Amino acid sequence: MLTPDCVINALNNVGFRSDGRLLALNSYENRVYQVGMEDGPSLVAKFYRSGRWEDSAILEEHAFVQELVEREIPVIAALTLGGHTLHTFEGFRFAVFPKNGGRAPELEDKETLEWMGRFIGRIHAIGALKPFECRFELNVERFDVNPLQFLMENNFVHADLCDTYCGVVEQALVCVRHCFERAGKGIKRLRLHGDCHAGNVDR
Repeated sequence: MLTPDCVINALNNVGFRSDGRLLALNSYENRVYQVGMEDGPSLVAKFYRSGRWEDSAILEEHAFVQELVEREIPVIAALTLGGHTLHTFEGFRFAVFPKNGGRAPELEDKETLEWMGRFIGRIHAIGALKPFECRFELNVERFDVNPLQFLMENNFVHADLCDTYCGVVEQALVCVRHCFERAGKGIKRLRLHGDCHAGNVDR
């Protein structure tokens, strides 16, 4: 179990001595914590969900973010500790990041939207230079059909709601498939920063 003691001990294991302060941060997929340090600023530790990504895919993401940093894109890369960005402790895989405070962008402001568009455009331009080799491709089967099948086979949806739920999902899938068909077979695929959302943007 990923307990507070386990988080603190994991950081200690890679050379950081915590002062005991621990704050869980919002994260949809992984477990992310702000950890206070005795002799420096707080750090952020991301513990990766078991079974979701192969190590090679996580390392590929770390390398992409580091590539963005090297091309002067202001993103936060995992710290390299002992020559590695991905670490293990008591069966948990984790990475350590410097804490970078900020405030959410004002998305209703036209100037902010233009700034974000240019910023994301630069990320996409670098992401298009070469493909990911290990990370999943975004497609209908992996991210729509398979999850629906998993939910139904494992009874995550109450029996009284199954027909309605499946009907709504199937309607959505019709639209998603139409978008893929409209785009055609010549879709250009590029590397993306998976944590690029409003809560992670500092304006």
